[in-house]
Amino acid sequence: MKNRILLIFTSLLMATALSCTDDFDEINTQPDALSTEDISAKFFVTEIQQRLLKGNMFPRWLGNVIHVDQFSGQSSNGWAGSSWDGDLGWLYNSFWSDFGCWNHLSGYNTVLTSYLNNVKEGGSLEDEMYYALGLIMKGVYYQQFTDAYGMIPYTEASNPDIALPKFDDQLTIYKGIIAELDEAIEIIGDKTEAGSGFGKLAENDVIFNGNMQNWKQMANSLKLRLALRAHGAAGEDFSATAASEAIASGVLADVDGMFASFPAETNIWGASSAACYGDVYTFGGGGSDWRVSQALNNAMKDYDDPRLPLMTKPAVGGTMTITKPTTGENVALIGAHIAFVKSTLDAAGLVQDQDYTWTETATDLTITMPENTNYIGMPSRISPKLKGYMPGTMFSEPADIITQVRNDEGKEQFPEVVMASADSHFMIAEAIVKGLASGDANTYYQLGLEKAMAVWGTAPSADFLSSDMGSLSGTMEEKLEKIATQRWLVNYTNGYESWAIVRDTGYPTAAVITSDDNDIISFAGDLNGRQAQRLRYGTDTYNTNGDNVSAAVSIQGPDNMATKLWYAK
Repeated sequence: MKNRILLIFTSLLMATALSCTDDFDEINTQPDALSTEDISAKFFVTEIQQRLLKGNMFPRWLGNVIHVDQFSGQSSNGWAGSSWDGDLGWLYNSFWSDFGCWNHLSGYNTVLTSYLNNVKEGGSLEDEMYYALGLIMKGVYYQQFTDAYGMIPYTEASNPDIALPKFDDQLTIYKGIIAELDEAIEIIGDKTEAGSGFGKLAENDVIFNGNMQNWKQMANSLKLRLALRAHGAAGEDFSATAASEAIASGVLADVDGMFASFPAETNIWGASSAACYGDVYTFGGGGSDWRVSQALNNAMKDYDDPRLPLMTKPAVGGTMTITKPTTGENVALIGAHIAFVKSTLDAAGLVQDQDYTWTETATDLTITMPENTNYIGMPSRISPKLKGYMPGTMFSEPADIITQVRNDEGKEQFPEVVMASADSHFMIAEAIVKGLASGDANTYYQLGLEKAMAVWGTAPSADFLSSDMGSLSGTMEEKLEKIATQRWLVNYTNGYESWAIVRDTGYPTAAVITSDDNDIISFAGDLNGRQAQRLRYGTDTYNTNGDNVSAAVSIQGPDNMATKLWYAK
């Protein structure tokens, strides 16, 4: 199965590489060849949104599913019957990492720069509203890019006279993003629309339908996110001012920044196509689907969170027989592995002989539970030695709205989370707790909960509100933990941001995936048991821009996944 999938990817990459060249050439030349009477910048807005936020199968599968969604602690792989073991993604693989993450993010700058050059002052499609929107998309892009890698090209990245751009430190990048967000906010002012007549943006903006006040609010929310993440990092001197300015100017408080799926998409592999999670989930059988993580399941189940049955499905369950090994090193580990299985069921709140039966003999272990009843999260980064003890039917899967395939009779697909209004309220609560803003933190926390639940068509239940997570009480650190956990939940499916929240705050603690026992949770090669802190630079960039990569490594630290970034706790 692994070899078949690799062969498929190799063939598709060759075809996509050829189509990418044509797409980039068209994007870079067509706007300059046409006048504003023939074409409008609105036709390119969808492109810059889709290319970053809803890419084709390569970033969706190799980037999100294999890497950042797992690193965020929200999904797990490596159960019995899967084509992969628990090391998938955690153990560095240059093919997966390059084509799923680095090539996608580093390559996006070409598309964005072409757009900005055409809509900026003096450009062939000059329009200040479209330019402001582009600056905000640039902020979204570079925040995601730098939070994944650390030092990256920024100040020189779009300069046509510099073929080999330097890698900037995160302090410089954060300040630069905020400066450009401020520029966009000032340009928008009190204006509500981009373009007019034939050139009116409207539905070509798949996030806010052309509402520029919503874009202004999202710019402020992004500015607040950067301020909070930078707060306390070495050399930062702007977080307090940036946070207060963003809140005063008005964050995204009532509207969610979501990228709706393209249910009619026919080509999920091309450079300009969009793939959804369902395309991956159903593509390769046991080679492409995944399970809900223990951290995600328990973060909701432990507090009677009404989102649990909306975001996940109960385990298939039934009768599951685990055969004990009779030869090899794993024989000596049977006791430890059996105990881990039991602890996994305990962690899900299941009670033996009430929620399931447990029958162990000298040769096997049989677990029987009601079908489609129990919500059980799968531990992350499990040792390959444990794979046979992890039947896939024992663990919850993502809800159908997550794994829905495009073009399937119009069934609903969950949109991409760009900036949820709930996150804005949670961030204001965090700013208040940290002393960066004034007000009642719990009021904003409650608003955040209402907005977060509404995303999934529900509301905070009485049981949830009476739980410890239902109000912002406790010590300062306990309050920050609750806020971080809720921010992590509301960014579900936005693995880049969920992962950044975990590295920045250390919460939820169950999503900080480390190991001190390679027989249970994998050491994962160079990670050597440590948390995944960043992605590794693309291998080709060492050939094309080696001196600048080496300079970045000498400042930031080794180019491995364990090196902490500037903002990390």
